Amino acid sequence: MVDRVIVRRPPGRRAQVLAAAVGQFHRRGYHQVSMAEVAAEVGITAPALYRHFRGKPELLRCALEAELAALAGAVRAGAEGPEQLCAALAAAAVEHRSLGTLWQRDARLLPPAQRAQLRRELRALVGRMAQVVEGAGAVGAEFRCWSLLSVYGSLSHHTFAPPRRRFELLLRELGGALLVAEPVPGRPGAGPAPACGVLPVSRREELLVAAVRLFDRRGFDNVSTEQLGAAVGIAGPSVYKHFATKAELLAAALVRSRERLWHEVGGALAGESAPDAALAAGLGAYLDFARRNGHYLGAMLSETERLAPADRRAAVDFRRDFLRTWVGLLQQVRPGYDQAEARIRVHAMFALVNDGVRHRPGGAGPEPAPGLEALSRAVLGLDPARDGARQRAGQG
Repeated sequence: MVDRVIVRRPPGRRAQVLAAAVGQFHRRGYHQVSMAEVAAEVGITAPALYRHFRGKPELLRCALEAELAALAGAVRAGAEGPEQLCAALAAAAVEHRSLGTLWQRDARLLPPAQRAQLRRELRALVGRMAQVVEGAGAVGAEFRCWSLLSVYGSLSHHTFAPPRRRFELLLRELGGALLVAEPVPGRPGAGPAPACGVLPVSRREELLVAAVRLFDRRGFDNVSTEQLGAAVGIAGPSVYKHFATKAELLAAALVRSRERLWHEVGGALAGESAPDAALAAGLGAYLDFARRNGHYLGAMLSETERLAPADRRAAVDFRRDFLRTWVGLLQQVRPGYDQAEARIRVHAMFALVNDGVRHRPGGAGPEPAPGLEALSRAVLGLDPARDGARQRAGQG
């Protein structure tokens, strides 16, 4: 008689698969990851992976649900007050750095009903957070909470990691600054945003504008040449009269947007000799650019991976140089910040602004909250009250 050998699956295999998928989706993007690669990281075969998940779409949905569950746990842990909330969210942000990327870039690829359900869950979490921070200041509690998520989600877009204890303390400080920041007295909010960019003067320019908008809303792989053509009143095949491939159109659209960004914001940064004045001018210019070019900011974050290698390197190099300029200025204004802290603060500011103009709480209103500049200054550590006190001390 032959004894039967019973093979048991290791405990937590599904969780291992999910963790591997979260990491790979975050680092490389959903479309660049295969089920076989996720299986290989866990040490199983692709057919074995399908015993846990029916396909990559289900794996993405479950990955997002798991990350949202971690966020929900942090919100519960911070229910006693704003300080506790910031501490819990900071710890979760360090532990789950992938949530921002998965939510902003890959959640768009889910079926509409699933995406809507996840959005409802996130809005409910923000509502619970708002109850904790209610009364923190003139800027609305919900907007502050969305801003907290933006700042903590900015960790998805870089790999800077000071020692964990210091990392969490810095994030708690950023969260606390957001909760008490107030609009600068006497400084009016931004006026209505003008039309995005320069008015198109040719069919090619129209395609560049339409491409940025469609790629941001739907994702590069979900936009057809027929849809691109229809957006500017031509047949789909006619797109190829202007661009050889859809990837070439994406690259050209992002290059054109980068040129406008550098012209407007780089010019403002270079137009002031004093570092603090240059930083203030640059922040104002970036806020203005972001209000008019939200689709570019979204496409830059979510679609850079779809570029050809040379174009992707150019986009990454530009982003790195742009960031380096801001970090250098911030360190001149705040010499106490080391390189890691300055970079973390600048990334947090960019995430705060980008999300604030693209995903306004309560629906698509005409303008972001008037406190967006104040919150941006807060995460950079440019507290107007603190600056005023320092100036008075110097005069005395």
